[in-house]
Amino acid sequence: MIDGLGVRRIAVLRCNALGDYLMTTPALAALRARFPDADLTLLGAAWHERFLTGRPGPVDRVRVLPRVDGLAGQPPGAPAADALPAFLAQEREQRYDLAVQLHGGGAASNPLVSALGARRSIGLRAEGAPPLDVTVPYRYYQSEAERCLEVVRLAGARGDAEYPLLAVSDAERDAAAALLPGDAPWVALHAGATDPRRRWPAERFAALADALTATGARPVLVGAAGEAEVSGAVVAAAARPVTDLSGRTDLGVLAAALQRCAVVVANDSGPLHLARAVGSATVGLYWCGNAINAAPATRTRHRPLLSWTLHCPECGTDCSTAGHPHRRGDGCAHRPSYLDQIPVAEVWEEVSDLLGRVPADAWSPAHR
Repeated sequence: MIDGLGVRRIAVLRCNALGDYLMTTPALAALRARFPDADLTLLGAAWHERFLTGRPGPVDRVRVLPRVDGLAGQPPGAPAADALPAFLAQEREQRYDLAVQLHGGGAASNPLVSALGARRSIGLRAEGAPPLDVTVPYRYYQSEAERCLEVVRLAGARGDAEYPLLAVSDAERDAAAALLPGDAPWVALHAGATDPRRRWPAERFAALADALTATGARPVLVGAAGEAEVSGAVVAAAARPVTDLSGRTDLGVLAAALQRCAVVVANDSGPLHLARAVGSATVGLYWCGNAINAAPATRTRHRPLLSWTLHCPECGTDCSTAGHPHRRGDGCAHRPSYLDQIPVAEVWEEVSDLLGRVPADAWSPAHR
């Protein structure tokens, strides 16, 4: 275990998407509690810098990482790879006391963290990856929040896997209230996901939206600008009008809009994790393998529903073999939905139950 004395500067590598970041926040909060006076730097992406700068939380500053060859999941728009040597030279001048690798198995990320020159380094390590000072074995199927907590425990940092509450500003809440006015309960629907296999069919989201409208709730589609086509398919399939905010909010206002909703129904993607982080009740739609990595463990306010599809619906290839090189089946190029097993009735039952748990005054425009 790392002695807490003298730890003044910490660097954490986690340079990928929104949901990936939010799954590390329990570990980041644990580091903050363990080293309350240390400066904590996130080596991340431009979106981290935009979203986290000035927002209360465990991260003190964000450094935008240039493109790193082989670093899986690094968002587009990173500075060119030829900026990396100068970036690392600047970071070595910070004289980090602790460097923490929370970005995958370590083939590309461990050499990057080692190059920071920190006094001590900890992180994840898959078979064959370069070592750090102390590592946790990387195995693909593990709760991502627990995986990150297991790493920071090497530094004596402890916490649970519940997401710490994400700070939302008054200005963001006001913007969300203007977009989602009135007293009736809003229910957010996120039909998108980067991987089409993680998308519940649009016609089922549409059927759910119609059922919500019929009972007096107000469905609202959310998502990034690039998901407008997916959201549009839901609007087109619905028999009743559906509000669509896709592409109309930045992340901060989206967070406030999700917080304003009574329930959020979403595929396993960033907005689902964002809803958890702002304290909203959720019904998450997961392929079973993804649920191992990303689904919440509690059921009072979170209801993950799983599809147990284990073979590609188009070609029959085993799709459950990630991280198991001795098993047959390396995946395939097909991208149908793997969530067909989840019926609308199951989702409706969970949404209805969660709506019944929300206090009546939660729909007041003054409710925050």
